[in-house]
Amino acid sequence: MTLTAPAPVAASASAVSVVPGVSRPVRWAAKAAALTLLPSGLWRVLIAVGIPVGWKAGDALHADNFPGVGSLYLIALSTLAECLGLLTLGLVQRWGEEVPRWIPRLGGRRIPPLVAVVPAALGASAVTAITVLSAFGWNANFTASPTAPSGAAYWFMTFCYAPLLLWGPLLAFVTAAYWRRRGLRG
Repeated sequence: MTLTAPAPVAASASAVSVVPGVSRPVRWAAKAAALTLLPSGLWRVLIAVGIPVGWKAGDALHADNFPGVGSLYLIALSTLAECLGLLTLGLVQRWGEEVPRWIPRLGGRRIPPLVAVVPAALGASAVTAITVLSAFGWNANFTASPTAPSGAAYWFMTFCYAPLLLWGPLLAFVTAAYWRRRGLRG
């Protein structure tokens, strides 16, 4: 009987894809930024599949209008938002520094830091401004509309949208860390 050495254990996907030099708080912030969009996206999906979330009859978001054509819009909006949030992970993973090899003609090329930093910084600024301004008018917008959710439904909606306030600052933090790590070296 011949003994053979066990096959080497492959490193986990997250260990391979994370760039050396990215601290744990920065990795955590990148993951948290992507997750801040999940509750509001799931809330919109509830509407899209026809589950009542408190909108009263006569409102475009009332459950009687779903599922329907508007469902596609709500699901597309949720998917787009989550994809934008997931781009934050590129600031802490290898694919944010080098184009993945499976992409024709570009695979393996180094991504210049400004190609990631400029859109991320603009996005962080825009998202922060939009969410903060929306938060200031949140109560006024929903108490003025007679068809808006009230009571527990209002608080559930607020709970689902509140994490969006963290998206911009978390993205800004991760973007600054990316720039410090990559921008100084060029």
